[in-house]
Amino acid sequence: MILFLNLFKKKENVSKPKQEVATTSKPKKSKEYVANRKGEIGEFKIDIQLDQLPNGYRYLSDLLLKNPRAKSGYSQVDHVVLTPFGVFVIETKNYQGIIYGSKERKTWLVNGKFKMMNPFVQNYGHIRALTSLLDKKYQDKFISMVSFTKRCTFKVDLDYRKIASNEIIVYDIELSEFLHRKVSVLRIQHKETLLNEQDIATIYHIFSKANITDSVIREEHKRALKAGSSAVGNGRNCLICQKPVSEKVQAFCLANKKFKGNIYCFEHQKTVD
Repeated sequence: MILFLNLFKKKENVSKPKQEVATTSKPKKSKEYVANRKGEIGEFKIDIQLDQLPNGYRYLSDLLLKNPRAKSGYSQVDHVVLTPFGVFVIETKNYQGIIYGSKERKTWLVNGKFKMMNPFVQNYGHIRALTSLLDKKYQDKFISMVSFTKRCTFKVDLDYRKIASNEIIVYDIELSEFLHRKVSVLRIQHKETLLNEQDIATIYHIFSKANITDSVIREEHKRALKAGSSAVGNGRNCLICQKPVSEKVQAFCLANKKFKGNIYCFEHQKTVD
């Protein structure tokens, strides 16, 4: 009888480690974590390329400038690259899917279904904010570039992919390639540089000085964008399509850190990554 009880205790002891192993399994990563990591990786790809620009080039990132024409009163510019043959203003996008767009349309489509603002219209507003800070002699030296991740496929006007254009759409991994190719074309077209070393230093200084770094103002800018997105209809509207949403959808968006305080309808929630 004693031997039988000892045998039972041994079996009991053997089973305990299995329970401990089960409780130490790694939790699955949240969708928010994965989305943030994708965004960080996308920016990392851009930063690496900008850090490797040739001598004589300079760049600035994440500029917040006063812009009375914008709804929030500010324009937020992702990247500006200053080269001897022009100023490249770069808007980065983190969508996933097939991008449909043309020059004539103010809104483009993601996967043929979800609307987004024509990014070149958006970038044009950024360029106007930048040129307003400069002497007129610099204002025709700007090239607009929009960068998407490789998780997208382009179905856009072919002109956007031509180096001869001053509006160029690229994948993030080919940003520096297209930038260098565009500079090469401009170098052939012009016998002398369009911007000398002093010009580049002057423009860099002006943009740096105009950049708003105050965290309070930057937060106000974000809140203004959110308020602007809900200024139509019942006060609850999608940031992208302005479609009114229910209180439930609004509460969901505001509670989800992924949306950064912005409100999106059910369809456009899928496009935010």
